[in-house]
Amino acid sequence: MLPKENRLKKNKDFKKVFKEGKGFKENFLLLKKAKNNLKISRFGFVVSKTFFKKATLRNKIKRKLRESVRIKLNEIEKGIDAVIIVKGGLQTKDFGEIEETINRLFKKAKII
Repeated sequence: MLPKENRLKKNKDFKKVFKEGKGFKENFLLLKKAKNNLKISRFGFVVSKTFFKKATLRNKIKRKLRESVRIKLNEIEKGIDAVIIVKGGLQTKDFGEIEETINRLFKKAKII
């Protein structure tokens, strides 16, 4: 599980990333990143109701994403806030494919 200090929770933090952040896209994921002037990196996850109607499915997807970010946490650049936005098509992917896509996305965004 992703440690609490590495999670974006407040609405103002999400808004800051959406307003000031730079976007990167890879398959079914979109990443927005912005500097946070802290010594840690924080991540938030957005899974839309338009693609996934059931809350249990949205929560399951967020848990998979948090775990794949936690695995890469010590390789990730410090001092950034990032929001990962899920687009349709993720429900058919297994954990290995999700992890591989996140690796490519992080390399494209130059945070690894």
